[in-house]
Amino acid sequence: MPDVVPNAPSSVPVGVDTTRASIARVYDAALNGKDNYPIDREVLRQVATVAPQVNDLAWSNRNFLVRACRFLAGEVGITQYLDCGSGLPTAENTHQIVQRLQPTARVLYIDNDPVVLAHGRALLEENERTRFLAADIFKPDEVLSHPEVRDFLDWTQPIALIQNGTLHHYVGDDTAELMKTYIDALPSGSHTVIAHFLDPQTPKHSELARQMEYRFTHSPMGSGVFRTWDQIKAMFAGLEMVPPGVVLCDNWWPDGPRVKPLNQVQECIACGVGRKP
Repeated sequence: MPDVVPNAPSSVPVGVDTTRASIARVYDAALNGKDNYPIDREVLRQVATVAPQVNDLAWSNRNFLVRACRFLAGEVGITQYLDCGSGLPTAENTHQIVQRLQPTARVLYIDNDPVVLAHGRALLEENERTRFLAADIFKPDEVLSHPEVRDFLDWTQPIALIQNGTLHHYVGDDTAELMKTYIDALPSGSHTVIAHFLDPQTPKHSELARQMEYRFTHSPMGSGVFRTWDQIKAMFAGLEMVPPGVVLCDNWWPDGPRVKPLNQVQECIACGVGRKP
């Protein structure tokens, strides 16, 4: 059984359906947050029947995002961020990380989950350089043409595009094409950040990945596709990969030496950061 917090919000925001699982709330539960309901924790319970350490998918994803944002703001010096599928606010949100290193950085969050719309906007829009937009991140043409996206970010200067833990909830087979639309629109010098559920294509881990996928997709959440190394690499087409390339999330510039081996769940989520020439 995953280690989740049993408490739910004391009141239900208008427009939030607590009888249907929410991707954002399931992630919140996996990160031991408080903005989730029994239906969301049921998703994790189902996956935990085959992967007791399922929460580590969320933690590997989140910790990679923190390190990637520190790199982009501190080392590359990027001051514009388009964070797709922002999810619910937690500790170390994108704007908090990058604005510590680049105080003038602008962060535009995009999500269309009702619970994020209810909880997220007030908590994420902490200052005039942080904005939240309701839109479908799986419709890149609509996102890219939105007036607020065009006006809030300077499309003549590098932008960091973040798809962290989002694309595995896209069930179509044209994920690479979806990302190409985003990448083609980015200015030179922009960076793309992706973390995605992985089928490592090894006998031991592929079996676990497919079992987790089955339970995610047949749970009240209804999505969670585990793609292969090649499928994930295809999402970075045309980009120069920042070393070490596409790797397990926990292997992308960890904060210190590893003192214990990765568990099987941590072997099933990969990531990368690519630069547009």
